[in-house]
Amino acid sequence: MPSGTGPGAGRTGPVPTGTGAGPGRTGPGTVAGRTTRGSTGRGLWDLGSGDAETVLAEARKALFVMVGFLALIWIIQLANWVDHYHLTFDYGIRPRDAASLPDILTAPFLHFNFAHIEGNSGPLFIFGFLAAYRGVAKFFGVTALVILTSGLGAWIFEDPGSVGAGASGVVFGYFGYIMVRGFFDRHAIDMLLGAVMALCFAYQFTVLLPQAGIGWQAHIGGLVGGIAAGWVFRDRRAGSGPGRRAARAKPASPATGPRSDLHKQLDDLGL
Repeated sequence: MPSGTGPGAGRTGPVPTGTGAGPGRTGPGTVAGRTTRGSTGRGLWDLGSGDAETVLAEARKALFVMVGFLALIWIIQLANWVDHYHLTFDYGIRPRDAASLPDILTAPFLHFNFAHIEGNSGPLFIFGFLAAYRGVAKFFGVTALVILTSGLGAWIFEDPGSVGAGASGVVFGYFGYIMVRGFFDRHAIDMLLGAVMALCFAYQFTVLLPQAGIGWQAHIGGLVGGIAAGWVFRDRRAGSGPGRRAARAKPASPATGPRSDLHKQLDDLGL
């Protein structure tokens, strides 16, 4: 999931020297200490489209990753079915059982039956792709975090004697990440995407309420992890963050004259 553009808004580099530039004149893209439309700085918000070729390449990788992810859990499901679901009961989450704590990492790949995995596969592919298309490397970090938080939610809060398994906690993690990523990355398109997903899948929030036979604790844990991932993996190169002022551009030094070389050296040193 991607991403990012250049340094924050309002920053300018050393003013270029050359003939025809007089004292008090700024370099291209700045007027009276402000970044103008022609500059390379970013404002507080942008559309978040990025370079088209880069976005397309990441989207292609995201597609391959999610196809591979689904293929993996379905292969495991077939083996699990042949083994009469012993894998689920052996490597699913047993709440507050210290020996089962490592199973929070294996439970998302296991299901109880074909209806269970079929119900998770569609949302997993959609939300996973949308979470990954701006950067697959970042997506792996998001995935690790939501697996951890959803698994801990189940391990700590589900009823003793039960067994938790399934990818739905990860689905909710991706869902939460998509909803907040645009805000933290200052990408308008991603904010719109998150709002649309929230509206289209609002019914999913019903399984966050306590219900018998549903691991709602893992769902809430995944959602919280996804929201946290939006902050942890935010694009720190994107414009100014909330509440931060853009750095003021330094006044341009004279481009000509006997002291021009000295001014240029001071500018290069950031003085």
